[in-house]
Amino acid sequence: MSQRHPDQQGTMFITTNIRDRKPLFANPAFAREAIDTLYRVQELHPFFLYGFVIMPDHCHFLMQVVEPEKISKIMNVYKGIVSLNIGLGSIWQPRFHMTFPKESREVLKYIHLNPVKKGLSDNAEDYPWSSASGKWDVTTLEWFF
Repeated sequence: MSQRHPDQQGTMFITTNIRDRKPLFANPAFAREAIDTLYRVQELHPFFLYGFVIMPDHCHFLMQVVEPEKISKIMNVYKGIVSLNIGLGSIWQPRFHMTFPKESREVLKYIHLNPVKKGLSDNAEDYPWSSASGKWDVTTLEWFF
């Protein structure tokens, strides 16, 4: 089932949850797969990725879709591939949440501090499954704005 998102212009803050909020991404191999899949999907369906975090039971992305791509298609492909590669069947809640933030830098700060707020890390840079760690390739907000 596809969600309808007629407005595709601008930076999007996406949140998608694991079904029943099970902490599947507490498993480092699953968290790594979630990130690797994000980059594979980006190659197939181009989008600008400004930041992300893979939490144990949900994911946050700050991105901008490049026409003619659609966020519904990107998220459908992403969730399908992660589920397939993890091998546990359908792991996701069927929908995702999307907003168009007025202050993208504030949203990026929220995304990066999420593991700190949840007690998973003492600082954002130490959490390995986040763009704050510096281990992953993202487009800087300054580049686009």
